[in-house]
Amino acid sequence: MSDYQNDLILKTIKGEKTERYPVWLMRQAGRILPEYRAVRSSLSGFKELVETPERAAEVTVQPVDILGVDAAIIFSDILVIPEAMGLPYQMIEKKGPWFENTINSMEDLAKVSDQIDVADRLAYVPEAIKLTKKELNGRVPLIGFCGAPWTIFCYMTEGEGSKTFSKAKRLLFQDPAMSHKLLDMITNVTIKYLKLQIEAGADIVQIFDSWSGILSPTEYAEFGMKYVSRICDAINEVPVTVFAKGAYYAREDLASLKCQTIGIDWNMDIEESRRLIGEDKTLQGNLDPCVLFADFSTIESKTKNMLNSFGNQRHIANLGHGVYPDTDPEKVKCFIETVKGFAKN
Repeated sequence: MSDYQNDLILKTIKGEKTERYPVWLMRQAGRILPEYRAVRSSLSGFKELVETPERAAEVTVQPVDILGVDAAIIFSDILVIPEAMGLPYQMIEKKGPWFENTINSMEDLAKVSDQIDVADRLAYVPEAIKLTKKELNGRVPLIGFCGAPWTIFCYMTEGEGSKTFSKAKRLLFQDPAMSHKLLDMITNVTIKYLKLQIEAGADIVQIFDSWSGILSPTEYAEFGMKYVSRICDAINEVPVTVFAKGAYYAREDLASLKCQTIGIDWNMDIEESRRLIGEDKTLQGNLDPCVLFADFSTIESKTKNMLNSFGNQRHIANLGHGVYPDTDPEKVKCFIETVKGFAKN
């Protein structure tokens, strides 16, 4: 017997037979829901929400109650890792993350450390997970997550978001030794952090490599995949999902990772991805989030087209990236309900 009332996602990851596809959304715990905005407005800002376990747990559970998704994902941020390592960030409204200090040379590495007590510095995350598990009470599994080392490296070297992350990329060519050292440090802390989440009750963990698509295949193999692979090798307690946005060229390499699920974005054809990745992995994705701006009948038909292309294989329905904050929650519900009403042959 399963510990969950709804264990569709866990069965799908294992390749077991299910009547329908499980569905959840990246960024489901967030600004699309008025209920989330109400919680957020009662606090000083995004970071206080991330660092207050009771409130983080509350907004994590909201999509399960309101949208009817098949999994919860803990409300947090990938940038808690650089902060724990000694590089604090601010989340500036309408602009995104900003770091006062950045790492751009071997000397700068003295600003950060991987020899830290991760359980102490990031105690609010496992606490939020424990509270969430209690609140979920076995209804659905809980997903924990982290940013991939390359994606974290981008923010630690640039100090903010960027379209090109050219400062980060420049370092790979100008100072590969320093780049590898920093990536190694990020990887060490990330492994400890994921194990902390799993110990607290995360049933699945997802690695977000949001900026993998800006690297060439050669650079991604050396500075991206190598470190994601190390994380996958270290995590054997729960299933691991790897989502490398934009890395369409790396799908065959992703198939060789010691993970159970590969996330695909909306630019990756599902049937081609299945062919490249093979039958042994579960795929997750990949409706374009902008489809949810269409009318209800278009959302329904585009969702059904996506589900038909799954070919009854191991697949978790999701978007090809995070849901946009100005999306109508009713349109999100339309997507979720279409998936839930779609029976596998």
